[in-house]
Amino acid sequence: MIDLSSVAAFDRALAALPAPDTAAADAARDRQQQLTKPPGSLGRLEDLAIFLASWQGRVRPSMASAKAVIFAGNHGVAAQGVSAFPPEVTVQMVANFAAGGAAINALTGAIGMPLDVVALDLDRPTEDFTVAPALAEEACLAALMRGAAVVTPDTDLLLLGEMGIANSTAAAALCLRSFGGTAVDWSGPGTGLDSAGVSHKAAVIERAIARHESAPTTPFETLRRVGGRELAAISGAVLAARHAGVPVLLDGFICCAAIAPLAAAAPGIVDHCIAGHCSLEPGHPRLLERLKLEPLLHLGMRLGEGSGAAVAAAVLRSALAAHNGMATFAEAGVAGGA
Repeated sequence: MIDLSSVAAFDRALAALPAPDTAAADAARDRQQQLTKPPGSLGRLEDLAIFLASWQGRVRPSMASAKAVIFAGNHGVAAQGVSAFPPEVTVQMVANFAAGGAAINALTGAIGMPLDVVALDLDRPTEDFTVAPALAEEACLAALMRGAAVVTPDTDLLLLGEMGIANSTAAAALCLRSFGGTAVDWSGPGTGLDSAGVSHKAAVIERAIARHESAPTTPFETLRRVGGRELAAISGAVLAARHAGVPVLLDGFICCAAIAPLAAAAPGIVDHCIAGHCSLEPGHPRLLERLKLEPLLHLGMRLGEGSGAAVAAAVLRSALAAHNGMATFAEAGVAGGA
């Protein structure tokens, strides 16, 4: 497993990001040219197959060992009244995941993808980051390593999601500290705030950013100061997946915001990532533009839990079904092959 046991190790891992397998990508692209269809006629499905080939390092990529992982954490900033739901809902929803009753259970079940839920010290919320760093250095490193630990050598694709009351506030703060703008730019309704609630959330975020203004803006410091355990875990998982050659399917605003501090310093961290969808959270389109990620789907979703990514995973399965299952011109005895 990748070493993220110290800030220096984290920095080294982010500074030395492996490149894709260009030979595998070229071979997959050549295969696409030989399949019984006009070149390019399957549009982005062809690009997705080639993308997966480039990170898995094989001409015929697979999703046989794909898995979804949802990280859950609680946030001290919830005490500022930034969510329409109380913090105990995080624990209740994790129990719902375990019982199989959530949307993500139904959606991953529909595509036959195993689901793991990693609850991160739900009985110990982070500090309220308007008055102190959300996490101590050791706690942030521990969360990064918990995230990295979900990446195993046999993983074909890692689908990531989150659960945590008030984590849309942390996500907005991460984006603001990473990419600038205003708190209003990154603030949205989250679990269902009205316009007054969104304005209050933006004011809370402004106080948080001012509180940490003198602190370094390194990826690690931003994660620990205005992030959360589940957000740091997502960062750790994305970084570990990169070093293991595992492509990543990201969910919505909060999931993408978890890697905003990394992307601000090392834009190439997103090269092995696919944005599953663009959510209705107002900051998400702006964030995807900053990350230079084109979402697969626009379905008006804003649930979180990895739900949008799970729907997008069905598109990836279709891409691989065509790429791996179609006959070539030569195999089918059809004229027209390159």
